[in-house]
Amino acid sequence: MALFRLSALLVAAGLCLAPVAGARDTTVYAAASLKTALDEALAAYNAQAGTKATAAYAASSALARQIEAGAPADIFISADQEWMDHLAKAGLIRTESRFTFLGNQLVLVMERSQAKRLTIDGSLDLAGLLNGRRLAVGDVNAVPAGRYAKAALIRLGLWNKVSDKLAPAENVRAALALVARGEAAAGIVYATDARVEPGVAIVGVFPADSHPLIAYPVALVTGADTASAQPLLDFLRSDEGRRHFTNQGFTVLKK
Repeated sequence: MALFRLSALLVAAGLCLAPVAGARDTTVYAAASLKTALDEALAAYNAQAGTKATAAYAASSALARQIEAGAPADIFISADQEWMDHLAKAGLIRTESRFTFLGNQLVLVMERSQAKRLTIDGSLDLAGLLNGRRLAVGDVNAVPAGRYAKAALIRLGLWNKVSDKLAPAENVRAALALVARGEAAAGIVYATDARVEPGVAIVGVFPADSHPLIAYPVALVTGADTASAQPLLDFLRSDEGRRHFTNQGFTVLKK
């Protein structure tokens, strides 16, 4: 999967950070669902610290595999614990730096013009709602959003009714785009993704107990330049840093 880097825009912010002398630029590999909020957070951090931290976004699975292959990441933020565990077992993160960062909700979205409010439970006629079209999800075998979606559909007894009607996408933002473009009748994405796409509307929220807790762990990658990466990690963990994410609808997990 192609990765892309985004230069953070410089903006004014209120937290005072001292520049790190001699430190190199920091690269964050982050789950695609974090893009809007993390771009904002990095812009604020760069403006305050006089640095040039950048981010590469993709599915957590793709990013973890890139790190395994030697990609130059300093910080990894996954959309589930499993891919962080995967790198931890391979000795590719600094386990002492790991903490659980944020939470999210799993929602069903449709094109805004077709949206109608639904209750998501075992009685939902999801196949009927699709009306012969597709349900956009992240790859259910690898992408965290897809794995959460599959778990929820199984728990609600809906999986067997729609498993042959999926439109698998390389990450959650790609699944969202399929719905926004009318290429899928509906999609299962995170609530924060739905907020940034004006072409879709949330039609229902999956019960929190229908899937594993949606959690975003973060850690320094083994070999990261601590002098530049640790201050950024500290910023993301601070109240000021987390504010950029809560403003986009993420929840703070106390763990």
